[in-house]
Amino acid sequence: MRIIFGAGLCVLAAAGAVVAGACSRSASAGALVPASTTMVTAWQVPQDPSKDPLPADPKLADQIRLGYRIFVDTPRAAPQYTGGKVACNNCHLNAGQRERSLPLVAVAGMFPEYNNRAARLISLPDRVVDCFLRSENATSPHGTNVIPATESLPTPASKEVLAVSAYITWISRGAAVGKNPSWRGQNTIAREQLIPIDKLDKAKGEAIYMERCTSCHGVDGQGVQVGDKKAGPLWGPESWNDGAGAARVYTLAGIIRYAMPYLNPNSLTDEEAQQVAAFITSKPRPRFPFKDRDYVGSKVPVDAVYYRE
Repeated sequence: MRIIFGAGLCVLAAAGAVVAGACSRSASAGALVPASTTMVTAWQVPQDPSKDPLPADPKLADQIRLGYRIFVDTPRAAPQYTGGKVACNNCHLNAGQRERSLPLVAVAGMFPEYNNRAARLISLPDRVVDCFLRSENATSPHGTNVIPATESLPTPASKEVLAVSAYITWISRGAAVGKNPSWRGQNTIAREQLIPIDKLDKAKGEAIYMERCTSCHGVDGQGVQVGDKKAGPLWGPESWNDGAGAARVYTLAGIIRYAMPYLNPNSLTDEEAQQVAAFITSKPRPRFPFKDRDYVGSKVPVDAVYYRE
């Protein structure tokens, strides 16, 4: 089975089926931007719906374009579901199409899948909702800690959620259903290299951060403006909240290890990445109000330090 687009929805078709019109190019045929990038490739988007041919159905095409705009500039394109200044693109680099930077190409066919934090099967829109609620901090609109009414929170049926899902599905077209792409799960530090949480030294992490990270993220962690680009805030009221995946020490360390620094990734050691992650996760950030619903029936991961409060 492979993912294709039908007249108005994403549908599944037998491998080898011909996708009509502009959808004939498969995601698997398009290379990811290399992890070791340059100033030339740093901003490339191999599959760009603002430029590339899209499905003939104008409503579907519009949704894909909207999803792309939300993905690359979430605070502006979906302000009602963004409590700070973090965009999807801040973690999933090059519009989710850079190697070892949490690429989303070809992942749509893996859903639904079991999610340990939710303790249930989740759909792709469910996962997008989770990103809005946690990484984009939709539970604290405009950086406040006032939880909005339930009807104001994103749902799997929200237009913005469906649009992002449409974009992710579009960059997954042609990929096999139920088969993880080789690049998924590569932002992980090997278990044998993990340092116990209580052995990590945030002071060491701060020293490394000051030396290696401030040129983009600033001493205050809020991001430095370079032309029309600015790194997302790493802590404080405009960053991701404490229920986000990046609020876990080992998860963040894996991102740092293989995706950062932006133009020189893979230059920090496993230990250095973990020390920097320990420093960043020692900082205050917005509170996710529903942490009591996470990891039901299982142990909270040891690196989920904000869950100890």
